[in-house]
Amino acid sequence: MIKIKQKSDKPLEHKTECLILPCPEEKKPSGIVQTLDAALNGAITTAFANKRFTGKPNQNLLLNSTGCLKADNLLLVGVGKAKEVTAEKICQASGTAAKLAEKSNFKSVSVFLNESCFDQIAKGKGGLYGELAGAVAEGAGLALYHFDNYKSTDEKDDPPSRVGQLTLIPATKSRQATVEKFIARAEKIVSAVHSARDLISHPGNTATPTFLAEHAKKMARKNKIACKVLVKKDMEKLGMGALLGVSRGSHEPPALIVLEYYGTSKKKAPTVIVGKGVTFDTGGISLKPGAKMDEMKMDMSGAATTLATLQAISSLKLPVNVIGIVPAAENMPGGSAIKPGDILKSMSGKTIEVLNTDAEGRLVLADALTYAQRYKPKEVIDLATLTGAVLMALGHQAAAVIGNNANMIDRLKKAGEATGERVWELPLWEEFETAVKSDIADLKNIASPGVGAGTITGAAFLKPFAGDQPWTHIDIAGTAWGYDKPYTTKGASGYGVRLLIHYLEHR
Repeated sequence: MIKIKQKSDKPLEHKTECLILPCPEEKKPSGIVQTLDAALNGAITTAFANKRFTGKPNQNLLLNSTGCLKADNLLLVGVGKAKEVTAEKICQASGTAAKLAEKSNFKSVSVFLNESCFDQIAKGKGGLYGELAGAVAEGAGLALYHFDNYKSTDEKDDPPSRVGQLTLIPATKSRQATVEKFIARAEKIVSAVHSARDLISHPGNTATPTFLAEHAKKMARKNKIACKVLVKKDMEKLGMGALLGVSRGSHEPPALIVLEYYGTSKKKAPTVIVGKGVTFDTGGISLKPGAKMDEMKMDMSGAATTLATLQAISSLKLPVNVIGIVPAAENMPGGSAIKPGDILKSMSGKTIEVLNTDAEGRLVLADALTYAQRYKPKEVIDLATLTGAVLMALGHQAAAVIGNNANMIDRLKKAGEATGERVWELPLWEEFETAVKSDIADLKNIASPGVGAGTITGAAFLKPFAGDQPWTHIDIAGTAWGYDKPYTTKGASGYGVRLLIHYLEHR
């Protein structure tokens, strides 16, 4: 992860390989942009006149200073109209600029937090100013993620170019303490998101249920979180027939990972976060097509988000009580695997007719949601790469949210808008609940042909296990992988960590 610091300096005198300047949209240069333009003999004015740069969102202009500035290069990045600027837009602009800087082989870059883009927008509100400054650090940190764990190096080859340091320059010294505080916050969030991306990016032969459990233990020790791992024998005693059923075809043993963070009185009911942890999903006996099956290593993205969220919560010392539960298993078509038509008995006592072994995520979640009731939770959130159907509904632009509490869903939607990790509500009508009732068991794990609404019926299946307290199901199948934002990279996105942190901070 890049090193981020802050320094008081003047933009015309600051030495760096690249000075980045976030700019609001305008018709001609003004303020510090105008000052820099004069130093550059009108180069910026020319770019405005030619419409090469006007400050539109994520628009950029890279200029060599040709010795006119102490900085070797100047990079302008647009944030859009000043009255419409949000922390998320700053985050995206920062990610855009950071990627271009790295592509240009810069090793160290600086961002000047100019008055027109930060002080004027914040209008004297220190908290908002800090949030905007933190968004710069967050966007760059997220954008400059790399997963090179499995790449060999050749001494003959030049190492890949990487930005190693980012310096934020507040316009006034009075802002330094605020910037320092929000840099520290951003670093903790970026570290957690990187952790989630790492877990998702590991191949299935590395990231097994046991690997997830060991990672959780190490992370818990480092962050002083209580952690326990239930193994197969423990699950058998508890009657977790659904979770155990999914794991039957694999040689990899299942695990139920439980993390307990108490940031306030233990008398206060906790928020429970449950993350689907299918470390590789072949579909089981209902085998998936071979094309892109390799991407099914990401079927534990809900688990990765849960573990990373607990990491962030602890490092930020949030005054909340949160329990993280990860049902981890591998879905394989072995000789002992469950078959279409089999009936499993869940921990709740409810029986489940398995009509499709590729609808396994809801099976492991069923027992995990039942286990969550032991904590008498205030609310429960589950995250899962549950259905391909959510891609048909929302593409890669948002996750689906479905639940039993309108207020909870509304707060998640607001958190999604603030962080760019958007969610969109789908209805959970009674007809969908009826669609997952079985003729020979209590429930069936898929609806009958012709019902459609696969994302909703997946949630309808989970509802009987979720309890009566507020509960929301977030289907992240479209956003956990291939989520295209200026601060994301190819593959794993780490979607959900920033969403949940914002949600918990603004309860």
